[in-house]
Amino acid sequence: MSKLLIGGLSTLTDGRGLRAAFSAFGEVTKVEVVVDQTTGKSRGFGFVTFQDSREASSALSMLDGTMIDGHTIRVGLAPDPRRCDGRRTDPGS
Repeated sequence: MSKLLIGGLSTLTDGRGLRAAFSAFGEVTKVEVVVDQTTGKSRGFGFVTFQDSREASSALSMLDGTMIDGHTIRVGLAPDPRRCDGRRTDPGS
């Protein structure tokens, strides 16, 4: 699987809109739009997870710099949560 970080989202963008834009490139297994707990609106970023890394790569190259809901989005690979300061962490430490 491959997880993409999507930045520059409009406060109007929801999970359905994000899924619609990215599912044209392959099987999307999960979509998350990070929302403000007070307003319930998008904080301007989210994540899209693909089943296949090639599909994620294609979506990244084709959608980075395009517009969704009137905002130019930035698409990149999501950081690996197992990395800390650029190094892999040892779960046993």
